[in-house]
Amino acid sequence: MQMRTAGWGSGLLGVMIFSGSLPATRVAVSDFSPLFLTSVRAVIAALLGACLLLLLRQSRPLREDLWSLGVVAFGVVVGFPLLTAFALQQITSAHSIIFIGLLPLVTAMFGVLRGGERPRPQFWLFSIAGSLLVADFAWTQGGNGSVSGDLLMVAAIVLCGLGYAEGATLSRRLGGWQVISWALELSLPLMITVSLAVWPPALREVALPAWISLGYVSVFSMLVGFVFWYRGLAAGGIAGVGQLQLLQPFFGLMLAGLLLQETVGWSMIAVTGLVMCCVAGAKRFA
Repeated sequence: MQMRTAGWGSGLLGVMIFSGSLPATRVAVSDFSPLFLTSVRAVIAALLGACLLLLLRQSRPLREDLWSLGVVAFGVVVGFPLLTAFALQQITSAHSIIFIGLLPLVTAMFGVLRGGERPRPQFWLFSIAGSLLVADFAWTQGGNGSVSGDLLMVAAIVLCGLGYAEGATLSRRLGGWQVISWALELSLPLMITVSLAVWPPALREVALPAWISLGYVSVFSMLVGFVFWYRGLAAGGIAGVGQLQLLQPFFGLMLAGLLLQETVGWSMIAVTGLVMCCVAGAKRFA
């Protein structure tokens, strides 16, 4: 019981750290290109992860683990950061956060595909209802959003859910922080190459808020958050702790309003709340 309680606490801390990712990315892409931001944040996190692996003398993963680590890297190291960076050039972070409400559901669906589970029909009813709510919101927001930005966010959520589900499964054997560290090391050669290829010509012109945001998404969103998140999944249970993601849109909307002075309309809050209810219902019947 004590371990499960610690798992929930660790998972909640991870979710709170992730909640700052989209607002920080929104600030960073004002001065950095999406490709440079995605690649350099991965390089910084990979170097820190390598230090952890060396200092704690972790064994190398087995050859059969490389495919799963590649999926994790593709989903949460490359896919989600890159697609959200492109999306946040076109939409506000407050608008993008509404899509995070689908992340627990997408993660659960990939867990179903990997685990071969057969949810009850009610699960799919709640899943479809939540998806329709988000689709309707995205298509009716007018100037607050864009079709391409919304589609990029949907794709980012799908890849993130895939990376979460794969990483949660793999963490049962390798350990939580080890999974994200090895995934970062696997992607390091590519990320170094990309960052050098798109290196900004005038770094002196980058504003201080963009540097702070780069530091946040590199250290906290890309590494520290996953340390707490995967530890929480391992100690408290994937199904239970995974539902803490339901709180992420609320934390994110708060940050977008407080730090970026972005408009957080009642419609955003209402739709987010309805999506949370749909995801909670889907989890009950999973």
